[in-house]
Amino acid sequence: MLRSVTVNEAILGNGAQEIDLSHDRLRELKITKCRVMRLSLRCPQLRSLSLKRSNMSQAMLNCPLLQLLDIASCHKLLDAAIRSAAISCPQLESLDVSNCSCVSDETLREIAQACAGLHILKASYCPNISLESVHLPMLTVLKLHSCEGITSASMTWIANSHALEVLELDNCNLLTSVALHLSRLQSISLVHCRKFTELNLQSAMLSSITVSNCPALRRITVASNSLRRLALQKQENLTTLVLQCQSLQEVDLSDCESLSNTVCEIFSDDGGCPMLKSLILDNCESLTEVRFCNSSLATLSLVGCRAVTSLELKCPGIEQICLDGCDHLETALFQPVALRSLNLGICPKLSVLNIEAPYMVSLELKGCGVLSEASIICPMLTSLDASFCSQLTDDCLSATTASCPLIESLVLMSCPSIGSDGLSSLNGLPNLTVLDLSYTFLMNLEPIFKSCIQLKVLKLQACKYLADSSLEPLYKEGALPALEELDLSYGTLCQTAIDDLLAYCTHLTHLSLNGCVNMHDLDWGSTNVQLFDYFGVYGSSENTQEPAETANRLLQNLNCVGCPNIRKVCIPPAARFYHLSSLNLSLSVNLKEVSLACSNLVLLNLSNCCSLEVLKLVCPRLASLFLQSCNMDEAGVEAAISGCCSLETLDLRFCPKISSVSMGRFRTVCPSLKRVFSSPNLLQD
Repeated sequence: MLRSVTVNEAILGNGAQEIDLSHDRLRELKITKCRVMRLSLRCPQLRSLSLKRSNMSQAMLNCPLLQLLDIASCHKLLDAAIRSAAISCPQLESLDVSNCSCVSDETLREIAQACAGLHILKASYCPNISLESVHLPMLTVLKLHSCEGITSASMTWIANSHALEVLELDNCNLLTSVALHLSRLQSISLVHCRKFTELNLQSAMLSSITVSNCPALRRITVASNSLRRLALQKQENLTTLVLQCQSLQEVDLSDCESLSNTVCEIFSDDGGCPMLKSLILDNCESLTEVRFCNSSLATLSLVGCRAVTSLELKCPGIEQICLDGCDHLETALFQPVALRSLNLGICPKLSVLNIEAPYMVSLELKGCGVLSEASIICPMLTSLDASFCSQLTDDCLSATTASCPLIESLVLMSCPSIGSDGLSSLNGLPNLTVLDLSYTFLMNLEPIFKSCIQLKVLKLQACKYLADSSLEPLYKEGALPALEELDLSYGTLCQTAIDDLLAYCTHLTHLSLNGCVNMHDLDWGSTNVQLFDYFGVYGSSENTQEPAETANRLLQNLNCVGCPNIRKVCIPPAARFYHLSSLNLSLSVNLKEVSLACSNLVLLNLSNCCSLEVLKLVCPRLASLFLQSCNMDEAGVEAAISGCCSLETLDLRFCPKISSVSMGRFRTVCPSLKRVFSSPNLLQD
């Protein structure tokens, strides 16, 4: 009743004698990696026989019903022996003679005549075959890896296999072209064919094309109704591509350096790929003008296409585009597109921009330094970043605000051409809450106070032309009542203006005064004067704000980094900084004394305050204290952290008066410490 036998890595007999095997019911036999001189089989019911990698010199088969014969890598089998074994099996459907180097076309011709129903032929690594005059009309699978005799002439005979579905021609180094019109072909593979120049395929059922590392390939023509994905990466010499693929949805042509602008015609609506969704043209460095009119395209990638100067998209369905590295782009037209976001900040030469995007919510033009005119019609736009667009004009800004009324965040940093007319147009943006006008030539803020009533964040870094009185409406007239965050870093406002701002704008939650040379001591603890007397009180009817001592301050973050004239910071409980959670005074090189009693302070940064001598802290919630490169001694630090019962992180790196061996003392004084950073002090350690 035996049906299947497997013998693997065995010596049959003494390895030098004939083995006879006879069995009436055996259906499957595997004798693999075995040593045997000759093999004789008489198995009338045998359907599958594998002799792979066995070293016999002859195999005599009496197996009339055999359908699968695998004699791959049987190096001692001569051509005649292979021929004799195969033609004795008239029902053969699958034959594997891979790595049988002596197999010839004559043997394949006789096998084709004797085995009319042969469906699968695997003849890889057989250098002597070219398939000349080999007729295999029933063949469905043909694998010819590394067959040196396969040339373009072989395609004539392969074309006669009308039932062929799978064709593999990898590493066929003499193959120069493939032209096949096979209605049932589904898959073809051409890998490492170094002389291969042209591919022409027509098959309604073709669904898989694998072509890679064919450096000479120049032309590809494909017609298929089933192909959905086509990947042709790194075909450096490919210049011509013709596609008629009704179902094609994804195309990857990355690193096809020789493709010209005509490739755009293929992927437009009339180009033969009406269902295309995704197109990748990364590093196609010969593209200069890219124009697509495609109603189905959803994703386009042009990463690294550095020669592209013009981009025109009429793709109403496109939702994503990648332009990283397109730094020579001069003209960009997106009319219309379905993009929700777009970043053109890597296009410093962009001079013409038209966008019609009904769903776009975010647009970045950061660094488009020569862009002066732009048509931006994006009714859903909420965020526009035009940083460093130095040529952007008032007219362009006015037109944009008119067509994009929902903008909430507008960044115009380093846009010196924007003036009062452009800022006045912001009254058409009722939802504007974030405005960045840093590094501009603003002289007064009146247009902003009138136009941006709902503003919550205003950034005015390095606006050095602002008058000292420009901020008075904030604390005298109640301008911008919703303002929470104000950045005046690197400005030139006088000390009085800064003091008044700190005293009366108690509704601010975030205030940055980094690098302000007129920022002086923050001393709310003077015993000689009342708090309101220290800063001065506007007793006239012009002042509508409450004195500072009667209102709790909402300030949460105060940044005074690199202020050279700060020498003392004193914030007692009476200053009502109940919400202050972060204070950054780093790089204030003349700061000598810090005294804080802030119940909600979580982070204090005093790094590089090299003159710091006195530090007094009553901050029960302080979690992080940074004292890098400070001149504090161990006793001073120990006293400071003793009142900080929640301190977890203490940074004492590069502090010349503190040795690493004293870290244990700090942990004893402050048991909550989890992380203490220090640097070895060679003088003390």
